[in-house]
Amino acid sequence: MLSYIAKRLLLMIPTLIGVLTVTFVIIQFVPGGPVDQLVAELRGVGGGEGARAARSGARDLDAKQIEEIKKLYGFDKPPLTRYFEMMGSFARFDLGRSFMHNKDVWQLIKEKLPVSISLGLWTFLLTYLISIPLGVAKAVRDGSAFDTASTLLVLVGYALPGFALGVLLIVLFAGGTFFDWFPLRGLTSDNWATLSWPARIKDYFWHLTLPLICYAIGSFAIVTMLTKNTFVEEIRKQYVLVARAKGLSERRVLYKHVFRNALIPIITGFPVALVGAFFAGSLLIETLFSLDGIGLLSYESIVRRDYPVVMGTLFLFTLIGLVVKLIGDLMYVAVDPRVQFGAAGK
Repeated sequence: MLSYIAKRLLLMIPTLIGVLTVTFVIIQFVPGGPVDQLVAELRGVGGGEGARAARSGARDLDAKQIEEIKKLYGFDKPPLTRYFEMMGSFARFDLGRSFMHNKDVWQLIKEKLPVSISLGLWTFLLTYLISIPLGVAKAVRDGSAFDTASTLLVLVGYALPGFALGVLLIVLFAGGTFFDWFPLRGLTSDNWATLSWPARIKDYFWHLTLPLICYAIGSFAIVTMLTKNTFVEEIRKQYVLVARAKGLSERRVLYKHVFRNALIPIITGFPVALVGAFFAGSLLIETLFSLDGIGLLSYESIVRRDYPVVMGTLFLFTLIGLVVKLIGDLMYVAVDPRVQFGAAGK
């Protein structure tokens, strides 16, 4: 086991280097980098009449000024030099400084994480707390009217885009055409700091309700159907027939014998699902509900060519993904002792 973990940890290094190298090379060929955007901004390109008038003195930028801008962003150095400097910084877990926000990438991520963690954590809990019992109930009633109706409902939720559902919920419940029950901006009210703790908790979930529904609705189908299918497969196996033949009650057979084996693929997916929920962001849903999270940060960084944020977040999330994948694999051993990675490697 220890040798397997060591091999996986060592393999993370070339994987990280490969991902970062490919992305860095692609970036070199993308037009409209940060230097071009700043030069265009100083020249008043794309601005209104007022902006053009205010910047009229900056239109005739000479070569020296452009070189100073390149030096400001570090583009005065050859690509290979910038590549090795970037890799050296990442080896020290220095993610660099944002061009657009003039902040450390670490600080930017920490500022956006409360939104992503709030949505991710509650989406994860809500999905699994509802989907696993529902999947078990569907497996026990396989082929019944309840099974058919619930399958139809979760598949409709899966097919419905989250942002489209968000628009519908806003129209119905957030001051649209019908009711004004829920707020439309942020995760807390402006006076949140002055509220008592019970009032803060109530205010937090009041703001969270509509975006959480939009995030979670599409996840129900995957976990529910996975739970149902694994339980149905286990119920049909020989050991279940033997347990029933011994006179064990259906409840005891289900929860003592079937439950553990059926939950193996679900439990081992917990780390990936949990961390994935934390760092996943939906640009449209965040924009719709005015939530400044990871999704919006990623989109703005790509559009504005904020390369330190793009590369820094890519490095961090790839590293987290590799570690979480390793934890998920190790959970197979914890849940099912029959899995032996060491034996497989011989």
